[in-house]
Amino acid sequence: MALDGKAARIGILISGRGSNMIALADAAGDGRIPNAEIAAVISDQPNAAGLSKAKERGIETLVIERRGRARAEHDREIVAALKAREVDLVCLAGYMRVLSREFLDGYRGRILNIHPSLLPSFPGLDAQRQALEQGAKETGCTVHFVDKTLDGGPIIAQRVVPVYEGDTVESLSARVLVEEHKLYAEAVSLVLKSLVAR
Repeated sequence: MALDGKAARIGILISGRGSNMIALADAAGDGRIPNAEIAAVISDQPNAAGLSKAKERGIETLVIERRGRARAEHDREIVAALKAREVDLVCLAGYMRVLSREFLDGYRGRILNIHPSLLPSFPGLDAQRQALEQGAKETGCTVHFVDKTLDGGPIIAQRVVPVYEGDTVESLSARVLVEEHKLYAEAVSLVLKSLVAR
């Protein structure tokens, strides 16, 4: 992907509060993700709290609901919206759906996700609960490329967070989230540098 000096255009997919989306938007705005802009925030949930936060920052928002459609059909509409906005990189930020092959093919090697564990440990839902139940001494967060496996694509970056005695799912989640917000911006910056170099 040759950007030819243009700012990289990032599309972010959310399903809920969008805290990682806001972290990415702020990082693009203050230069921690150099030469990048958030082109659009897309949600599959019309009531996602992150939509209003994106609008407050002047970012275009779209709601593309599944409405009983097959995953591939839903994803085709999202990919079309991303391509219409000339999106270079797609970031999943609390997007709670597995992507179809059509989506993966549309943005091969250019879809990132952040997961609240040190993958390959504790994939899927409730990662902090899994860590506490397994007696883990540390956990953290991982930014990875998205492929057809659940939380299994190539790892870009990780950050370790200690698990303290007496931690609850809430206390551990809060500490991990602080690191997620830093790590995602760093990982996106790294990936964009490698894409520009191609």
